[in-house]
Amino acid sequence: MKLNNKRTILIGFAFLSICAFWQMYDNLIPLILTNTFHMNETLSGAIMSADNVLALFLLPLFGGISDRCKSRLGRRRPFILVGTLSAVVLMIGLPLLADSFHASPAPGKLAAFVAVLGLLLIAMGTYRSPAVALMPDVTPKPLRSKANAIINLMGAVGGILYLLVTTFLYKTKSDHYISYLPLFAIVGGIMLAALAIVMVFVNEPRLVAQQQRYEQAHPEDNLTQATENGEVLPKDVKSSLSFLLCSIALWFIGYNGVTTWFSVYAQNTWNMSLGQANTCLTIATAGAIVSYIPVGSVASRIGRRKTIRFGTLLLSCSFFAAFAYTLVSSAFSPILYVLFVLVGIAWAAINVNSLPMVVEMCKGSEVGKFTGLYYTFSMSAQIMTPIVAGWLMNHVDYKALFPYAAIFVFTSFVTMGFVLHGDNRVEVKKGLETYDVED
Repeated sequence: MKLNNKRTILIGFAFLSICAFWQMYDNLIPLILTNTFHMNETLSGAIMSADNVLALFLLPLFGGISDRCKSRLGRRRPFILVGTLSAVVLMIGLPLLADSFHASPAPGKLAAFVAVLGLLLIAMGTYRSPAVALMPDVTPKPLRSKANAIINLMGAVGGILYLLVTTFLYKTKSDHYISYLPLFAIVGGIMLAALAIVMVFVNEPRLVAQQQRYEQAHPEDNLTQATENGEVLPKDVKSSLSFLLCSIALWFIGYNGVTTWFSVYAQNTWNMSLGQANTCLTIATAGAIVSYIPVGSVASRIGRRKTIRFGTLLLSCSFFAAFAYTLVSSAFSPILYVLFVLVGIAWAAINVNSLPMVVEMCKGSEVGKFTGLYYTFSMSAQIMTPIVAGWLMNHVDYKALFPYAAIFVFTSFVTMGFVLHGDNRVEVKKGLETYDVED
């Protein structure tokens, strides 16, 4: 059994589009809210959590709806098409409104900005679960960790494209107002190009039919751990699923707390420009990129659960080490680049294997539903973390960010110890066989 590498990369362009957008959103929206609209960290954190509140309802909803879609384009591509086009149109309105408010402040412009932002988040919520569910739709269960490694690699490419463009456009810190319209336009172009690739080169109905024929020919590879007679979760599997979803929430609380506030943290703690702060994030993303494929292969040898626990332990230690550094120095040092590389490696180990563990516990017709369930818990965690982390930074100290993240991620290491289902069957291979894929 071999993974079709080329096909998985093409499918991954949908996730590349999503990650490019969210990297920009997490990076720029807090700056616009605090610098342009002059909001404090707690209020802007509350607005930043709005995407997660909406996602809590939209992702499982549209994941389930896409399961039942019978379009000639397939179950997932109609949502990817409409959602991406709507999002690109709406996102261009944000910098235009911010620029207008800076030139002539008015409450109505702030209200319009928040309204467009809300519509944009709805548009993004309509197609994230369908886009992610497309990979397990067309990939045999034993290969999903390797396939998810490629999907996450594509997402990382989307994120790093944004970071590189930002670093090029905004090299130095400026005391004057900065318009982010060029950056929004470039990200919109990336999203449209990725959409075109998915719509032209990914024939979803044909690929799904191929997967169904494979499942019929190889029933031994598609025995689900999570259902009895395809209907009800057994008690022990339900317990594992609960601990897994709890773990997902915990590590997202820690990780998203850092990614949401890092640009603001870096400016206030280390006096860094946006471009310099993004260099750190670029290095972390690069660490993840070079790790995704090896991590997927490692998981096939030692199991997804062990790989995830290693990632959570490494991530919590990296965050704590960053905090320890701030206790002895208030200036950024290149030494910290090493920590950002480790953060990227740790996040790769976690991210590659968590979604496959969730969808391992469902039958094929419910992949969209269980994908939505995964995002329900990850987004639920992210609802509170921008607010809580922002409150800590505003009322306690900016230095509280990293220990806050380290504690929650380490707790997920503990809860993952109670997850006993959803792992892959370990296949021990030797040498180059570990990387044996099909173009």
